Parts: sequence; structure tokens; C-alpha cells
Amino acid sequence: MKKLLAFSLAAIALFSSCGNRKAVLLPNVSGKAGEVIVVMTKADWEGALGNATRDILAADCPWLPIREPLYSLVNIIPGDFANLFKVHRNIVYFDVNPQVSESAVKLVKDKWATPQCLVYISAATSEDALTLLQDNSSKITSYIEQAERNRVISNTLHYEERALAQQVSEIFGGSPHFPIGYSLKKKTSDFVWIADEKQYTNQAVLIYRYPADEDPLKLDKIVSHRNAILKANVPGMFENTYMTTGTMPQPYLEYVKYNGRDFAQVRGWWEVENDYMAGPFVSQSFYSPDGTDIIVAEAFLYAPKYDKRQYLRQVESLLYSWEWNEVKKAEK
Repeated sequence: MKKLLAFSLAAIALFSSCGNRKAVLLPNVSGKAGEVIVVMTKADWEGALGNATRDILAADCPWLPIREPLYSLVNIIPGDFANLFKVHRNIVYFDVNPQVSESAVKLVKDKWATPQCLVYISAATSEDALTLLQDNSSKITSYIEQAERNRVISNTLHYEERALAQQVSEIFGGSPHFPIGYSLKKKTSDFVWIADEKQYTNQAVLIYRYPADEDPLKLDKIVSHRNAILKANVPGMFENTYMTTGTMPQPYLEYVKYNGRDFAQVRGWWEVENDYMAGPFVSQSFYSPDGTDIIVAEAFLYAPKYDKRQYLRQVESLLYSWEWNEVKKAEK
């Protein structure tokens, strides 16, 4: 009896300490990375609402050499949306019903599983749902994309190669996190190259710095410094070959604020000068804590035999895991 009582008290303490019993009881999500279930009637899926959904969620993934959709879509009609599908990782649910009193787009986390991303769109008519979808397209895709990144980061933290982040932090005062499989390829006083190299894929992160000059976060300044640093540090397979920035298509710059960090994000195409190797890259350029240097964390991919969407998303997500040493100390 005492053992039974002790077990019961321990169980109560466990659930009380969680603060959210629902989160404990939720199953893990199912489905493939980059996959989205769209709950919508057949008539809407074959009409204007379905066409707009595909235009937004299955648009061509940018900066890839061959066409791949941003997300892989699976249509489920509402009557078939059973428990099997409710635990999927990404769900966009269209509730089109004349009884809906207020049209809305709700971004819901961990409704039926964890870590789950649910976009709930409610409207009285299909036309109203279409307007909501189009007006909120950026918010919806950003929410799904961040959910995909967060899953990569969470898995990275669970299976982390801790020594790599420590070595980067010693030089730059902060670092991304790296999962098992990545290893150090090169390290200097202001440049680090870390990669997961397999027979037919190469996912790599470059981290480097240079003194901040006037307007250092403009595209031409970022690309110019990138080309000079990569020429000196990332050689190709043959003599007089080295990594550089492709000009077709032109690199694209956007300014991003994420997790308390402001950075200039550049997407583009890397090439090897005097050779035929190439692939997509994404870089994040930001000031050092003291403002004297620009630090660049860059992810690039080489995977000539495979679809590249998920490989690029995996290595790009590592950049979003960047932590400053001061933040780590404060958390401790």
C-alpha cells in the first residue's frame, strides 16, 4: 500500500510540475518533412480556392536548379479528416461554412500532436476564404517554414556535436548548433568551415568576419567580401579553382529580425571559378556585439544527384539556431 501511495504521489508531482498536461499527452507528429495536409472539399480543391492554395504553398522553391515545390501538398476532404491525419506535422484546415460568423485565420500550435503547425481558415463562403488566404499568404508560409526549421533545430539540440559550437564560440563569441555528422574542415582566426560530407551530398556552414565599414549590410558589400574571403579559404578540386558568387540569377537581399537578432539575409547561387560545380547558398550577415565587425554565417549545399529542397532547408535551419555566449551565460 505504501508503494502504491508513493507511486501515486510521484505521478501527481510529475503532472503538476509540467504546467501543461495536454502537452505531455500529445503524440509525436507524423508525416514527411516539407509535407502539408490541406483539408478542403473536393469542389474547392478543384476550383479557385484550390488553385490559389497550390500557387502559394506549392510554388517553386526559390534558388534551386530544378523545379521543386515549396511544400508537398496532400488534399483531404473534411469528412475523411480522421485521427490518422490529425497528428500530421503541418495542416491547413479550411472551414467554409455559411454559419461562420467571423472570417479569420488562426495559427495554432500543437493542437493534436507535437510539434505541430495548424493553420485554421474559417469563412462563410469559398470567396471569403480565398481572400483570407491571399491576404495572409506571407504570414501562413512563414509560420509553416518556421515550424519546419524549429523541428530541425530541436532535433539538432537533441543530437548535438557540442564541441563544434564551442570551437566557433571561442572565435566569434557565438555559434549555431550542429548535429552529429558535421565535422570541422578548416579553422583560422576569423574563418570556420564545418560540413556534413557524404558520398553524394555536402551540407556545409561557413562562418567568417571582417571589419565593419560604411553601410556594410548592402548587397554589393556583402557579395564583395564574400567573394574575397571564399577565394582565400574555399578552394575547388583543381588548381586555380575556388568558390565564388554566381550572377545568374542575381543574389537576393532581405532584412530579417529573428529571436532578437537583426541580420541581412542573402540567397543566391554559389559557383566554382574555372570549374562546373554549383549550388544554392543562404547567408546571414550581422554586427558583432561590440559593433566593430560583421559576422557572416552561411549555409551551402551540393547534392547533384538528389532533390535539394529538404537538404537546403536542413542546413539553412542551423543558421537560425545561432546563440551568443552572453545569452547562454544569462540562461544558466
